[in-house]
Amino acid sequence: MASQDWLEKDFYQILGVSKDVGDAELKKVYRKLARKYHPDSNPGDAAAEAMFKDISEAYSVLSDKEQRAEYDQIRAMGTGGARFTAGGGGAQGFEDIFGGMFGGGGRGTHFSYQQTGGQNFDDIFGMFGGAGAPRGPQPGRDVQATTTLDFETAVNGKTVTLQAPSGSVRVKIPAGVSDGQKIKVRGRGEPSPNGGPAGDIILTVQVRKHPVFEREGQNLRLRLPVTFSEAALGATVEVPTLGGDPVRLKVQPGTPSGRVLRVKGRGVKSSKGTGDLLAEVQVVVPSHLSERAREALEAFRDVEPEENPREDLMARARS
Repeated sequence: MASQDWLEKDFYQILGVSKDVGDAELKKVYRKLARKYHPDSNPGDAAAEAMFKDISEAYSVLSDKEQRAEYDQIRAMGTGGARFTAGGGGAQGFEDIFGGMFGGGGRGTHFSYQQTGGQNFDDIFGMFGGAGAPRGPQPGRDVQATTTLDFETAVNGKTVTLQAPSGSVRVKIPAGVSDGQKIKVRGRGEPSPNGGPAGDIILTVQVRKHPVFEREGQNLRLRLPVTFSEAALGATVEVPTLGGDPVRLKVQPGTPSGRVLRVKGRGVKSSKGTGDLLAEVQVVVPSHLSERAREALEAFRDVEPEENPREDLMARARS
């Protein structure tokens, strides 16, 4: 990204900051100026648009540690930190020096290097090899963004509006998006400082928990409380669905806690298909019994099957 343009542009002056400005202050100043000169805030103002581009370019370079060091080095070279003079005593400009190196008008001229700052000869020409080598147009920086959706909205999908460096952006959140999922919006991030493509928006979706439903891939899951008599004798009970009317579900006689009953097609609908609603049975033990209910249970205890429900547990524990 290093170029002759860097000699002509004082990025520190453009942003109005000192050369030792820290990252936090640099970001704060950039955001303030970007809001002030953003094209959306200055429709039809060519001067504001040009200033916005300069601000974006300055921040892109100064916020990158390596580019900032390279920029400072080149600026020092062109403002007295290091000077090149021709062997015959004549003055030699920056363009002439590089022209000679690549076979231009300065061919055959001998140069001596006079160092007046803390920069060495290898540093100056390091830009032509290794990490500092000149590159073509670079893409703009990606912008990280987040949006928080309620559970039902995430299941059904939604279009949200984001404020990006390029203006307001409408982003379609697909149905069935999951918590933590990232969505890339191409070309709507920060603009390139030197004519390359704009960066992207990387949108992270956060989904609020639901008091009843949980996601299991394409399926929705809930805990279904049933009474002891419903589980033992069997019953037809109502089960809620997400955003729709309840459905009736048959509980077979002798259904234990933990058994999962399935309602087809009432899960998450997305491009991946349609999931089911999974209802995990939980047998509820009454905490308060009337005298009549207590007598009935005691009578049942006297006639219930003589089975030890912990027998298998004990056998497996001994194995």
